[in-house]
Amino acid sequence: MTRTDTTIAAELIRILPAGRVITDPDVALGLSHDQAAWGPVGTPAAVVRARDSAEVQQVVLACLKHGAPLVPRGAGTGLSGGANAIDGGVVLVLEAMDSILEVDPLERIAVVQPGVVNDDLRSHVATQGLWYPPDPASSPWSTIGGNMATNAGGVCCVKYGVTRDYVIAAEVVTGTGEIVRLGRRTAKGVAGYDLLGLMVGSEGTLGVITEITVKLRPLPPAGVVVVGSFAKTVQAGAAVRAARAAGLQPAALELVDRHCLAAVDAWKNMGLSTEGEVLLLARFDDAEAVTDAERMLECFRAAGATLADRSETAEEAEMLFAARRLAYPALERLGPVMTEDVCVPIAAVTEMLARIDRIAQRHNVTIANIAHIGDGNLHPLLILAPGDEAKNARAHAAFEEIMSEAIDLGGTITGEHGVGLLKQPGLHRELSPAVLEMHRAVKRALDPAGIFNPGKIFDAARS
Repeated sequence: MTRTDTTIAAELIRILPAGRVITDPDVALGLSHDQAAWGPVGTPAAVVRARDSAEVQQVVLACLKHGAPLVPRGAGTGLSGGANAIDGGVVLVLEAMDSILEVDPLERIAVVQPGVVNDDLRSHVATQGLWYPPDPASSPWSTIGGNMATNAGGVCCVKYGVTRDYVIAAEVVTGTGEIVRLGRRTAKGVAGYDLLGLMVGSEGTLGVITEITVKLRPLPPAGVVVVGSFAKTVQAGAAVRAARAAGLQPAALELVDRHCLAAVDAWKNMGLSTEGEVLLLARFDDAEAVTDAERMLECFRAAGATLADRSETAEEAEMLFAARRLAYPALERLGPVMTEDVCVPIAAVTEMLARIDRIAQRHNVTIANIAHIGDGNLHPLLILAPGDEAKNARAHAAFEEIMSEAIDLGGTITGEHGVGLLKQPGLHRELSPAVLEMHRAVKRALDPAGIFNPGKIFDAARS
């Protein structure tokens, strides 16, 4: 460590309660990165496990005093390198701030600390007949603070929206070390700029989130699930377009491709890959669920589905969605997985999938696909090979090309995972220089000392 590193670590040990500060390099390493398969990881001067807002404020003030970079971290489930440590900086772990502070059934809101796990909040409010809709695939482990920082979505966002649609207030420690409250608990309110909106999706670059107020909805029924297998991707695309033209609004509409199906079959022997190239899964959860499910089946069959069926019980509904849940862990059995996250107009999904196939062939890498096809959010999954630098370099090139193709089709480089480190080149392709400068101006205004997650989202050399 340098003298500055030891100074900030010593001060944190002095001002915080015993046990909060970690300097053991082996322990710190495990808390110094997220789940991104590549991206630089620095060596922090210290890791801090904060317990409340006052401790977070003390950490921020100490970092301001010493000019030390500060990287906020939730559960570390991110996929873009946004929580990766910076040399000589401080990693601020918020996982231990995990209390559900209030649930108000009348106002249908919950107040939570940032370390509350997504599924734990869902389970807690379900006892009162309420529901928190955002459901990223990492919901059993990811935290509400991390979800807010990346504006996480999930399977049901096609109908219910993403994290931004549910966060109505937050407590934040600012770039000057003050504790402020943004937003409000009321259903309406337009006083002042939407500073809360800036915090959602900011990836820890504008402040540290220490408390969050979210909207809740009534708990929906288990619903009905429709499954369809297609011999060609274009047929699945036609089925989705037909469903939208018919006015159908599923709570979830997911695509799983042949690579994922084959991996699930190799692991669980479910016999899915024999039915076709693509599986579509739709869930309906309102009063017209059975009727809408039958109408969706008609759309599937008219588009050429080789198999089309629906669940009769809640147990069957969960079983039909099993392939979607198992896809990622099944692919991980083949090697490390680099997860892409692009979003295109719904009409362009079929063309985007075709371009991804061509990219895979051109670079000789395996790219599987799962997609929230109902809103155009695709997750190409690139299979890496430990120790095979040539193959991993080809996968990296494919990763970059996928972003470029999404932009070319009128889409965006990230629908829900954030920019972090991995998507910085794509961001500079998607946004104009003038718009990038607007972003940097906000960053400078809210983080004048530049301590909050520097080098993330915006390339440090260009900031």
